[in-house]
Amino acid sequence: MQPSDLDNRVATLKDRYRHHSATAVLEHALHDPDAGKLALVSSFGAESVVLLHMVSVARRDTPVIFIDTQMLFAETLVYQQELAERLDLRDLRIIRASDTALQRQDPDGTLHKSAPDACCALRKTEPLQRALDGFGGWITGRKRFQGSTRSTLEFFEAEEGTGRIKVNPLAHWAPEDLRTYMEENRLPRHPLVARGYPSIGCAPCTTRVNNGEDPRSGR
Repeated sequence: MQPSDLDNRVATLKDRYRHHSATAVLEHALHDPDAGKLALVSSFGAESVVLLHMVSVARRDTPVIFIDTQMLFAETLVYQQELAERLDLRDLRIIRASDTALQRQDPDGTLHKSAPDACCALRKTEPLQRALDGFGGWITGRKRFQGSTRSTLEFFEAEEGTGRIKVNPLAHWAPEDLRTYMEENRLPRHPLVARGYPSIGCAPCTTRVNNGEDPRSGR
């Protein structure tokens, strides 16, 4: 089977930026025609401020997509507003599931209890796919240390079924790299981190994590 144009572009980008730093990968990708038009998808969660700050430095008008599932912690919504203002994000796009879809599939807001995967599809996956229409790729905050399925994560990868590129600038970073970056740039932490939430999603599906446990075990 012949490699597709998408595969060729991903291979080119991998080779071109193989030895670059996270900040350099992000900055170059935002201006490289092979990457296409990019958006940053951000949850405004525990570690999100790192990429949001990098984008604000590299290209402040980069579209930033924030998925409001309408089940987020109040602290996340306040944090999102504060960061958007502090970093002067010029193209913040807040997206939600349509009222029609919510009324049809989750009229009483309890779908997360009986079918959490269906709830995620309704409130996160489907709105995100619509929001990414017209983009050649998107920037994620995924990292190798987050689990065995991500242990070989590269800076660039092809997203199956969409024809888009995923850009993972922080793929090789360790937790201490994130902490150092936040401290050096005096970036505010999500308020729930100090209360035992190292990974933050929707309120009904996020719990505190005890010392020594996997940070994502509360999701």
